[in-house]
Amino acid sequence: MKRLNLILLVDDDETTNYLNKRLLTRMEIADHIEVVTNGEEALTFLNDAIAQGQPLPDLMFLDIKMPVMDGFEFLDQYHQLPETYQKCILVMMLTSSASFYDLEKLKKYNAVEQHISKPLEEAHVREILKQHFQ
Repeated sequence: MKRLNLILLVDDDETTNYLNKRLLTRMEIADHIEVVTNGEEALTFLNDAIAQGQPLPDLMFLDIKMPVMDGFEFLDQYHQLPETYQKCILVMMLTSSASFYDLEKLKKYNAVEQHISKPLEEAHVREILKQHFQ
């Protein structure tokens, strides 16, 4: 299985970030795992990477409900990036309580490959890698 260069975790919950980063580190699937706590920080991270010619994340786990800029607001901004940058990242939406409305709303975002309920589990990660990073 292909080792990823960079995974970006976007979640305002410290415990979730800690557990997800620990799981991904233990699985040894990426050279780097970065954590930001809201959509605005994620956009800054991406824009800085683009400006500096740094690699973009191969995979992003994005929470839906966050302060400052939530997952949907992030996706609205993300879709305004040049398409060449959008193709670099596979976005998986994480949530602990997705409403039917949220799940329907997700369908309009091409960048979102799937919805995963928290907490992230090794089986989820292995399936994502198998589907998208063979």
